[in-house]
Amino acid sequence: MTEYELRKILSINLKRYRAYRKFSQADLAEKLGISIPFLSDVENGRKWVSPVTLVKFAAALNIEPYELFKPEDVLSPSIASALSKWSDEVSEAVTQTLSNIRDHYLTESNIPHKD
Repeated sequence: MTEYELRKILSINLKRYRAYRKFSQADLAEKLGISIPFLSDVENGRKWVSPVTLVKFAAALNIEPYELFKPEDVLSPSIASALSKWSDEVSEAVTQTLSNIRDHYLTESNIPHKD
């Protein structure tokens, strides 16, 4: 594997995990204490980072450092779908809970409600 290929894998994974965590470049840069242009350069393979910065990236993204270097075909294809499913499940649970609270409140207070 060449340095270019390694940088490419790092840049793809940084963008992917940042998107999964719903961080903008500004959010992640602030969290890491780096500039947005530097983060952009790393994400576009123009700059390399120190091992310390790699560890900070991993911690901020809630992953292990080695995950930043997994080739795309090795990354679990279900990461996005799992996060999406989890998000949908949480949304459904919150909606159901709020509906239950509303129904309980309306039943207790005998206030008619619109559906």
